[in-house]
Amino acid sequence: MDEGSSGKAATAFPYHRSISPALGVLLGLALVETAVLHLIAMALWGWPIALPLGLLDVALVAVLVGLLRSIRARPVTIADGVLTMRLGWLKVVPIPLAHVAGLRGAWDAAAMKAPGVMNLALAAWPNVVVDVAPPVRVRRREIVAVAHKLDDPAVFVAALDRARAAQAPAT
Repeated sequence: MDEGSSGKAATAFPYHRSISPALGVLLGLALVETAVLHLIAMALWGWPIALPLGLLDVALVAVLVGLLRSIRARPVTIADGVLTMRLGWLKVVPIPLAHVAGLRGAWDAAAMKAPGVMNLALAAWPNVVVDVAPPVRVRRREIVAVAHKLDDPAVFVAALDRARAAQAPAT
């Protein structure tokens, strides 16, 4: 559990077991590509070209390792009336609970590519899609739905329903 800004405990929903394997494969491919590219560049052009390429590749590998680590450290959270959907340090989408229009039970590839849909599942197929109305603005983009691949979507759905019910005005 994280601490929210008001001191209340935030409910956290990890996604590292769902997303990290795909990034791990990408990291492995990047390491192999780094070695092969470096050897080819050295053989063809020598150190003046191979060294900058090698440094660039090492920097990109470091970025991937950092992203992998941030995925574990920065889960999706519900705290202080805000659902925060994250993909490590790469993307953060804060959604006020009042803007959560609902959860989709089914979706297709066309829906995932629609304008206004932010897919945080990377190469995995999402298991949660949160519809947002009115849309929230993230940088210059209006978001109407956020898709994600959470480790335990049933726990997320139940917690989101509880949080939304607690936010609803009493009648």
